[in-house]
Amino acid sequence: MTAIRRLATASLVALAVNFVAPPSSAQVVVFDPNNYAQNVLTAARALQQINNQITSLQNQAQMLINQARNLASLPYSSLQQLQSSIQRTQQLLNQAQRIAYDVQQIDHAFSTTYAPASSAASSQALTSSAQSRWQTSVAALQDALRVQAGVVGNLDTNRIQTSALVTSSQSAAGALQATQAGNQLIALQAQQLADLTAAVASQGRAQSLETAQRTLAQDQGREQLRRFLTPGNGYQPTTVQMFH
Repeated sequence: MTAIRRLATASLVALAVNFVAPPSSAQVVVFDPNNYAQNVLTAARALQQINNQITSLQNQAQMLINQARNLASLPYSSLQQLQSSIQRTQQLLNQAQRIAYDVQQIDHAFSTTYAPASSAASSQALTSSAQSRWQTSVAALQDALRVQAGVVGNLDTNRIQTSALVTSSQSAAGALQATQAGNQLIALQAQQLADLTAAVASQGRAQSLETAQRTLAQDQGREQLRRFLTPGNGYQPTTVQMFH
């Protein structure tokens, strides 16, 4: 306000000098110093209000820019790659041979092929069951190795996705992008846990079937030994033709 008053005073002095000796033919202009000073003050206040409005608009514009950044979606998405990895692992589990990951199939197998050796079963039936159990154990080991190979194959994809998500998180422009990057990292960890669960499940399946196979082999061996030691008709000589 002091600077404005000084400007008004200087203007009054300049006008006073100009009107000290007006020509006789010139028209006399009446100058009101108070009115002039009031007009200058009014204009200064109006200019200050305009500056305040401009500053307010700039602040609002910056606020909108910040909100837009916070609401901007992350341009990178690892969802498709994660889904593909999970699907590959799930397909390997679904391709389990002979006895699948199904409760009904497991119960049926242990009531038939893996049932204790029966005295009423023929020797041929016992041998056939033992061979089937051995084949199932070998197939389960192969399934476990295939799942483990698939999990290892996903490691390189997971490494690339982790690097990309960490980079996206560090360069996030707003809160939403940072949150989305964090959520995708959590989803990647969930996928890795799913792969680990699949590998453990396949390995556990193979070990369980191998243990069952050995247990039934012992049980069948006892049954066959019992039959061998049971008194019967004994040895019956037969004629054998060795030469034609």
